Amino acid sequence: MSVSAPAPRTQKGRLTAGLPAEALENAKELFNNRRAGYSLEAPFYTDPTIFKMDMEGIFSNHWLFAASVAELPEPGDYVTVEYGPISLIVLRNDEGGVNVMHNVCRHRGARVLTAESGTTGNLVCGYHSWTYSSEGDLIHASAPGEMNFDKSCFGLKKAHSRIVAGLIFVCIADEPPTDFDETSKIFEPYLAPHDIARTKIAYQQNIVEEGNWKLVMENNRECYHCDGHPELACSLFPTWGLTEETVPPHLEEIWERNKESERALEERCRRYGLPYEVVEELDNRIAGIRISREPLDGEGESFSPDGRRLSKKLLGDLRDFRLGRCSMHLQPNSWFHFLGDHIVTFSVFPITESKTLVRTTWLVADDAVEGDDYDVEALTHTWKQTNIQDRAFVELCQQGAASPNYEQGPYMKSEYQVEAFINWYTQRMQEHLA
Repeated sequence: MSVSAPAPRTQKGRLTAGLPAEALENAKELFNNRRAGYSLEAPFYTDPTIFKMDMEGIFSNHWLFAASVAELPEPGDYVTVEYGPISLIVLRNDEGGVNVMHNVCRHRGARVLTAESGTTGNLVCGYHSWTYSSEGDLIHASAPGEMNFDKSCFGLKKAHSRIVAGLIFVCIADEPPTDFDETSKIFEPYLAPHDIARTKIAYQQNIVEEGNWKLVMENNRECYHCDGHPELACSLFPTWGLTEETVPPHLEEIWERNKESERALEERCRRYGLPYEVVEELDNRIAGIRISREPLDGEGESFSPDGRRLSKKLLGDLRDFRLGRCSMHLQPNSWFHFLGDHIVTFSVFPITESKTLVRTTWLVADDAVEGDDYDVEALTHTWKQTNIQDRAFVELCQQGAASPNYEQGPYMKSEYQVEAFINWYTQRMQEHLA
């Protein structure tokens, strides 16, 4: 399948150095023999060798969603982002952009910043107090007797960064994929009206799921299991991903209500000049994307039991609460919901072959007052419960993949986005291993 830009220069060998040649060849064979339309073979979820290859071929070579600018409102604010063996510092600079640096001291490799987030001026390593500027330059190193020590040679290693519509993306490849520019042009008009720069964090949740990162992403890419999300089903139509031909009889009434709500939402979007059309390019570009604006059930305003708004403050310059949700999926590690009253971002960071961090962040208007304009528990209830339920589903799948009786199973028609994700993953890894 064609892509819109050449594959990035890969990071071959940086993480897989020292692995037995036979193990690498066996892994390559698994990628080359992937059975289309079926789940992956068990080693893709359980094998440490393939996990290292994933970290090298996917997470070291592609643009990853790291945070939003709402998490770094002022110069000096930072978050640390960790996945596999990688740790990055994402720091807001004086110009309103971000500096991204590897969180590895150039002296003896200690972590420079150990907190998940905070505010700092200079960056000081806690081991021997080597001190770096916010740009990553080494500005102090106590080195007795080292009269000719050249500090300019030992700045923090840097990574690439992009801010698009208030979302911060990072890439540690020497040459990042260039088609991200094209993908950015697709989603920026959908997100801009919500104005992330004028939001603040209402709550952030970190969940460690006992499952491979691909199982986390696969679970997100379908609603076949949505009967297991009773709180979410109050507002999210459970017919998501279905077509006229695949709607079961017991969901026909909901399907018709969904279509009626869809027509009303499209009319409202045209009135306000908001893009709503489905753009789905999940596996035919390097920076795969799906984005659309979709109706919610009930009042159609938010993720609440009756679909009513959960914050009294509209985001950005929006003029109506009843705008459903703008839903976006980005390969390889994120998905988002943009509503009239709040935003929910999700980022996935692999830890090991069987452990994954899922970070969920709820954003509200920066002038919304907790306890007056919104209640944190009500705002977060639906997705807190949904995340707990999804964690259980992912862990069941991980346990199954570890069983000697595991066999690949076919994806259903409603799981076509799971197939697209796996197809994207397989293509990228084959390019990396070529």
